[in-house]
Amino acid sequence: MNAFIAAMQLSVAGAFVSIPVVRARFGATATSAAKAELNRQGVRTTVLEENGMRFDAGGHETWAPVSIAAVLAAAAVLNLIGNSMAGMLSWIVLGLVLAINCVILYSNLTATASVQAAFARKGDPELARVDVAALLKAAESGFPRWVWVLQNARHVIVFGAAGLALATLALA
Repeated sequence: MNAFIAAMQLSVAGAFVSIPVVRARFGATATSAAKAELNRQGVRTTVLEENGMRFDAGGHETWAPVSIAAVLAAAAVLNLIGNSMAGMLSWIVLGLVLAINCVILYSNLTATASVQAAFARKGDPELARVDVAALLKAAESGFPRWVWVLQNARHVIVFGAAGLALATLALA
């Protein structure tokens, strides 16, 4: 049972690490595509940096998923060695991971509206006229098509493996 829970935790950790790996490899291309779209729209390309928009593996796009993966790996090790705190820690960590992944999924689904709202709050007339949907589509074009499949597989792995691990804990 503990080995199964550890395997599920390591699967989720791997899914979280996939985010910065893909962004590290293809983020510069996505950023260039986004800047080209801004240029096409006649908007200064510095708005990305000015507003903390990144498509690469910098900032929270790396430290957050890597930190989550590290905590999951630590919980997996505790499960494998049979530590008495493993069960309680697994409940907490996996519960938080499910909540975090819900936020990530929501963020992905509402990205256009969120960026439009963020730009509107700035009160900058140039930002107000950015076609955000086109900007995000251009950035997305900088990533290979299989990244969309990976993103969906990542959600399935996170929800599925965390759910299986929690179910196993509940039945123990």
